[in-house]
Amino acid sequence: MNPFLQTVAEYPGREFVAGDFILRQGDACTELHVLLEGDVEVIRDDVRVAKISESGSVFGEMSLLLGGPCTASVRALGPVRVASILRPREFLASSADASLHIAELLAHRIDALNRYLVDVKHQYEGHDHLGMVDAVLDALMHRPRKKKA
Repeated sequence: MNPFLQTVAEYPGREFVAGDFILRQGDACTELHVLLEGDVEVIRDDVRVAKISESGSVFGEMSLLLGGPCTASVRALGPVRVASILRPREFLASSADASLHIAELLAHRIDALNRYLVDVKHQYEGHDHLGMVDAVLDALMHRPRKKKA
């Protein structure tokens, strides 16, 4: 069994059926959800960006870490069971294993995005509209400044 799944085993499980939203983009995101079983889709701005079926996948971590509303929607594609962590910041602060697991998931996503953007840049080298790709790659490599209130 995935060690992270053992870490979240004590947290309450929730079940969803096909079509249920686990998270909705733009809503307040106060819980961290860990996929225990089933298939979900991640939707951002009405575009399906991922289908996930791997136990131990986490939803709500970006909002938690960025301190804002849900950045995407997560919808069940069939029967789904998740562990829901109601005090996620306390959970991450108390568990180095959980924090490392989430850091590794985020690192894999950033790596995949970097490889994709570099591939796009190579494919369209010499086209004027690729300044955006440079800006995205630059933003991925540097910590963004906090917005002034």
